[in-house]
Amino acid sequence: MRRSRLMTLVVLLTALALLLAACPAPAAMPATDSDADAADSPASAAGQFKVGLVTDVGRVNDRSFNQSAWEGVVEAGEALGLAEDDIKYIETQDAKDYADNMQQFIDAGYNVIVSVGFALGDATTAAAQENPDVFFIGVDQFQGAAMPNLAGLIFNEDHSGYLAGVLAGSLSKTGTIAAVLGTDLVPPVVAFNEGYIAGAKSVNADINVISTYHPGEISQAFLDPEWGAATAKQALDQGADVIFGAGGITGNGALQEVATADGAGEAVFCIGVDTDQWNTVPAAQPCLVSSAMKLITPGVVELVTMASEGEFPGGNYFGDVDLAPFHDFDDMISQELKDLLEETKAGLFDGSIDTGYGN
Repeated sequence: MRRSRLMTLVVLLTALALLLAACPAPAAMPATDSDADAADSPASAAGQFKVGLVTDVGRVNDRSFNQSAWEGVVEAGEALGLAEDDIKYIETQDAKDYADNMQQFIDAGYNVIVSVGFALGDATTAAAQENPDVFFIGVDQFQGAAMPNLAGLIFNEDHSGYLAGVLAGSLSKTGTIAAVLGTDLVPPVVAFNEGYIAGAKSVNADINVISTYHPGEISQAFLDPEWGAATAKQALDQGADVIFGAGGITGNGALQEVATADGAGEAVFCIGVDTDQWNTVPAAQPCLVSSAMKLITPGVVELVTMASEGEFPGGNYFGDVDLAPFHDFDDMISQELKDLLEETKAGLFDGSIDTGYGN
């Protein structure tokens, strides 16, 4: 009896094995485009996407250059759903610390590092060469030779400077305007100034433009509001009635000096730089007719987003430029001047207007 039961069990198991062998194995699911994108995404590779920012010498709340870049990181982080701990900044206290500050983010496994300013260019290039798996965004850092993991976010500062010059030259009653600037060791500052001069002369060939660069090193030139204020006062004393402040905190000092100046019954105006400084330097509002903007914040957002999607563009990436709104001064700007500024912007964009910078 026991042997009969054993034989029956063997027969049943053999039949089951034959049945399973006859069934085809399930087909493997083909990889989708989204699967491939996820595999290439640094966020999926690391399990977490982190973005760090290193300032030029100065504070992240400088109401100008560094702040605009940091706001771009914050906005990108919000759009990508990153936690607050996944976006951080380091404020550089000394230029010799640029490389070390970036290395802190590299060692902590950050996917994207934003370095702010022309002065960080060499340190950023070296870090990108040594860390090909990390994306670097160099704000105001022109790239001579493209690397796939390094994008230089650059701008046509001469274009926004030109627009500011057209505005200043059209508003001036004295025939004298001025620019209080950071160091001429930084090409974008020179571009702002040369565009400003050319734009002013396009509406008044005889206009007198007093342009003054800070005499110090890069580490000092953008952090000296006292010098900016004193230089602006000198220009006012020489008859300037519109002053362009283009030099970070130094330029902010110039704007605030103009805002408190006694115009002896005549209106005096100031023009900000980099961002809409109506929002960032409220003390300048009494004179701030506009700002020569380079749209750093949206440029940083675009590049961080592309890095997160595995579509990072190495090499030079041009951000947009524009003039800020006129805010409380809007009624003082004639429709004729507004139309001229729009026509000028279109001409700069299509190349029919040449600022002369770099020629």
